[in-house]
Amino acid sequence: MSKFGALVMGPAGAGKTTFCNALIQHLRLNKRSCFYVNLDPAAEDFSYEPDLDIKDLISLEDVMEEMGLGPNGGLIYCFEHLLQNLDFLTEALEPLSEEYLIILDLPGQIELYTHIPVVPTLVKHLTRFGSLNVSLCAAYLLESTFVIDRAKFFAGTLSAMSAMIMLEIPHVNILSKMDLVKGSVPKRQLKRFLDPDTSLLEDDNAANPSSRNTVVIDPADTESVMGGASFNKLNKAVAQLIDDFSMVSFLQLDVQDEDSVGGILSYIDDAIQYHEAQEPKEPNDEIADYGDDEMMG
Repeated sequence: MSKFGALVMGPAGAGKTTFCNALIQHLRLNKRSCFYVNLDPAAEDFSYEPDLDIKDLISLEDVMEEMGLGPNGGLIYCFEHLLQNLDFLTEALEPLSEEYLIILDLPGQIELYTHIPVVPTLVKHLTRFGSLNVSLCAAYLLESTFVIDRAKFFAGTLSAMSAMIMLEIPHVNILSKMDLVKGSVPKRQLKRFLDPDTSLLEDDNAANPSSRNTVVIDPADTESVMGGASFNKLNKAVAQLIDDFSMVSFLQLDVQDEDSVGGILSYIDDAIQYHEAQEPKEPNDEIADYGDDEMMG
């Protein structure tokens, strides 16, 4: 029996849990079943109580206290522990029917899926390579305010592309918190970020002549380094790499807008082929009987 899920991921502060809450609310309003899995061992406050919480297995606070690890090392330890106890996930997800959308909320430390094979290993267990046979899609969130700093935007886009390559599952890339940039970024300009345009950096350089300066007077001067020619060259190389792969494009998300949330969900459904697997609903028996009576009359 097939199962369907969405892996919600992205940098810290991108609005992942807020998106999960909006998605759950939208699904409930449309009478769709969902199963919410919290995989952030540091998360505490939830609008919707998770159906399965990694903190019932292991918590970051306990790991940091008992192992003497920092937040990042503690998170890696938590996920390595999860990989050693995958029955925790399997036993909870196995009974779910194909009507459910499994929503998995990940922490914001992107090294978990871009630098080390922790989350990729978890994905293999969840998908057709493992026992659960979940048709899984990644929803990668990037905060829309990144478009204000174009170098930061392309760095975020590179992390999204890295996750796509590492996880090898369908991706829906999302610019979240669109309400924060409405009115400050023209719509025509915003379209160039939805399908990342490398010429955005050239426009930025034209508007900031100091970025062409080839001499950095003081390497300890952050402003000089971040605005110098070497940094500009690095950004161009990153943007060119993104353009060469031509894999990343973004959808817009405003969690306050029900249509926006529904639009994102439709892309996720298409990516995991959710609707194709649903059984056609049987006609109501009473209506069928009424139709038969009409034909006999």
